Amino acid sequence: MKRLNHNARVLVTDGGRATVFRNAGDVGKPDLQSVMHYHQDNPPNHEQATDKPSRVMESVGFGRSTAEQPDYHQMTEDRFVKGIAADMAKDLTAGAFSEIIVVAPPVAMGVWRKAVTPQLAKATLKEITKDLTKQHASAIADSVVKALEGD
Repeated sequence: MKRLNHNARVLVTDGGRATVFRNAGDVGKPDLQSVMHYHQDNPPNHEQATDKPSRVMESVGFGRSTAEQPDYHQMTEDRFVKGIAADMAKDLTAGAFSEIIVVAPPVAMGVWRKAVTPQLAKATLKEITKDLTKQHASAIADSVVKALEGD
Protein backbone atom coordinates (compact mmCIF):
# COMPACT_ATOMS: atom_id res chain seq x y z
CA MET A 1 0.00 0.00 0.00
CA LYS A 2 1.30 3.44 -0.96
CA ARG A 3 1.53 6.15 1.69
CA LEU A 4 1.98 9.90 1.81
CA ASN A 5 5.49 10.00 3.25
CA HIS A 6 7.20 12.83 5.09
CA ASN A 7 8.60 15.47 2.68
CA ALA A 8 6.68 14.04 -0.28
CA ARG A 9 5.43 16.67 -2.71
CA VAL A 10 1.82 17.05 -3.73
CA LEU A 11 1.19 19.05 -6.89
CA VAL A 12 -2.39 20.30 -7.35
CA THR A 13 -2.89 21.94 -10.72
CA ASP A 14 -5.23 22.77 -13.53
CA GLY A 15 -4.56 24.88 -16.60
CA GLY A 16 -4.48 28.22 -14.82
CA ARG A 17 -3.22 27.77 -11.28
CA ALA A 18 -1.17 25.35 -9.28
CA THR A 19 0.00 24.85 -5.73
CA VAL A 20 2.88 22.67 -4.67
CA PHE A 21 2.68 21.25 -1.16
CA ARG A 22 5.21 19.43 1.00
CA ASN A 23 4.04 16.92 3.56
CA ALA A 24 5.48 18.23 6.82
CA GLY A 25 3.58 15.61 8.80
CA ASP A 26 4.13 11.95 9.35
CA VAL A 27 2.85 8.99 7.36
CA GLY A 28 -0.34 8.64 9.40
CA LYS A 29 -0.93 12.35 9.96
CA PRO A 30 -0.33 14.41 6.80
CA ASP A 31 0.28 18.13 7.17
CA LEU A 32 0.48 19.79 3.75
CA GLN A 33 2.51 22.99 3.75
CA SER A 34 2.45 25.21 0.68
CA VAL A 35 5.83 25.47 -1.03
CA MET A 36 5.02 27.26 -4.31
CA HIS A 37 2.09 28.88 -6.06
CA TYR A 38 1.67 29.31 -9.80
CA HIS A 39 -0.97 31.44 -11.49
CA GLN A 40 -1.54 32.70 -14.99
CA ASP A 41 -4.14 34.95 -16.50
CA ASN A 42 -5.66 33.20 -19.48
CA PRO A 43 -8.62 34.98 -21.07
CA PRO A 44 -11.21 32.95 -22.98
CA ASN A 45 -10.40 31.91 -26.53
CA HIS A 46 -12.82 34.41 -28.08
CA GLU A 47 -10.82 37.25 -26.49
CA GLN A 48 -7.49 35.88 -27.69
CA ALA A 49 -8.57 35.01 -31.24
CA THR A 50 -9.69 38.35 -32.61
CA ASP A 51 -9.39 37.57 -36.32
CA LYS A 52 -12.11 36.00 -38.40
CA PRO A 53 -11.52 32.38 -39.39
CA SER A 54 -9.45 32.07 -42.54
CA ARG A 55 -11.24 31.16 -45.77
CA VAL A 56 -10.20 28.43 -48.16
CA MET A 57 -11.17 28.55 -51.82
CA GLU A 58 -11.90 25.20 -53.43
CA SER A 59 -9.67 24.39 -56.42
CA VAL A 60 -12.66 23.19 -58.42
CA GLY A 61 -15.97 25.01 -58.43
CA PHE A 62 -17.13 27.94 -56.35
CA GLY A 63 -17.03 26.39 -52.88
CA ARG A 64 -15.53 28.12 -49.88
CA SER A 65 -14.92 26.87 -46.41
CA THR A 66 -13.39 28.18 -43.22
CA ALA A 67 -10.42 26.72 -41.48
CA GLU A 68 -10.84 25.95 -37.80
CA GLN A 69 -9.10 28.41 -35.50
CA PRO A 70 -6.66 27.08 -32.96
CA ASP A 71 -7.80 27.04 -29.34
CA TYR A 72 -5.40 29.62 -27.90
CA HIS A 73 -6.87 29.23 -24.43
CA GLN A 74 -6.10 25.49 -24.36
CA MET A 75 -2.66 26.06 -25.88
CA THR A 76 -1.85 28.51 -23.05
CA GLU A 77 -3.07 26.03 -20.43
CA ASP A 78 -0.92 23.30 -21.98
CA ARG A 79 2.17 25.54 -21.89
CA PHE A 80 1.44 26.33 -18.23
CA VAL A 81 1.31 22.64 -17.24
CA LYS A 82 4.46 21.88 -19.28
CA GLY A 83 6.28 24.71 -17.46
CA ILE A 84 5.30 23.27 -14.08
CA ALA A 85 6.52 19.82 -15.21
CA ALA A 86 9.86 21.36 -16.16
CA ASP A 87 10.13 23.10 -12.76
CA MET A 88 9.33 19.86 -10.91
CA ALA A 89 11.95 18.00 -12.96
CA LYS A 90 14.56 20.63 -12.00
CA ASP A 91 13.60 20.36 -8.32
CA LEU A 92 13.80 16.56 -8.47
CA THR A 93 17.25 16.74 -10.04
CA ALA A 94 18.32 19.23 -7.35
CA GLY A 95 17.18 16.80 -4.65
CA ALA A 96 14.31 18.90 -3.29
CA PHE A 97 12.05 15.82 -3.15
CA SER A 98 12.03 12.14 -4.03
CA GLU A 99 8.28 11.42 -4.36
CA ILE A 100 5.48 13.42 -5.91
CA ILE A 101 1.73 12.98 -6.11
CA VAL A 102 0.00 14.85 -8.93
CA VAL A 103 -3.63 15.96 -8.70
CA ALA A 104 -5.09 17.44 -11.89
CA PRO A 105 -8.22 17.30 -14.04
CA PRO A 106 -8.11 14.80 -16.94
CA VAL A 107 -7.03 17.23 -19.69
CA ALA A 108 -4.24 18.74 -17.59
CA MET A 109 -3.17 15.26 -16.47
CA GLY A 110 -2.82 14.20 -20.11
CA VAL A 111 -0.56 17.17 -20.80
CA TRP A 112 1.41 16.41 -17.62
CA ARG A 113 2.00 12.80 -18.67
CA LYS A 114 3.39 13.89 -22.03
CA ALA A 115 5.61 16.56 -20.48
CA VAL A 116 7.29 14.70 -17.61
CA THR A 117 10.82 13.39 -17.80
CA PRO A 118 11.43 9.67 -17.21
CA GLN A 119 12.98 10.48 -13.80
CA LEU A 120 9.93 12.50 -12.77
CA ALA A 121 7.60 9.76 -13.98
CA LYS A 122 9.51 7.27 -11.85
CA ALA A 123 9.25 9.59 -8.81
CA THR A 124 5.48 9.96 -9.30
CA LEU A 125 3.81 7.93 -6.58
CA LYS A 126 0.21 8.54 -7.70
CA GLU A 127 -1.75 10.50 -10.29
CA ILE A 128 -5.22 11.60 -9.19
CA THR A 129 -7.53 12.92 -11.89
CA LYS A 130 -9.58 15.45 -9.93
CA ASP A 131 -9.74 19.24 -9.88
CA LEU A 132 -8.86 20.18 -6.30
CA THR A 133 -7.22 23.56 -7.00
CA LYS A 134 -9.87 25.47 -5.05
CA GLN A 135 -9.80 23.13 -2.05
CA HIS A 136 -8.15 23.78 1.30
CA ALA A 137 -4.92 21.92 2.13
CA SER A 138 -6.64 19.64 4.67
CA ALA A 139 -9.28 18.58 2.12
CA ILE A 140 -6.52 17.91 -0.43
CA ALA A 141 -4.62 15.83 2.14
CA ASP A 142 -7.75 13.79 2.89
CA SER A 143 -8.36 13.17 -0.84
CA VAL A 144 -4.75 12.13 -1.42
CA VAL A 145 -4.68 9.76 1.56
CA LYS A 146 -7.99 8.22 0.47
CA ALA A 147 -6.70 7.73 -3.10
CA LEU A 148 -3.45 6.17 -1.84
CA GLU A 149 -5.33 3.80 0.46
CA GLY A 150 -7.37 2.64 -2.52
CA ASP A 151 -4.23 1.22 -4.19
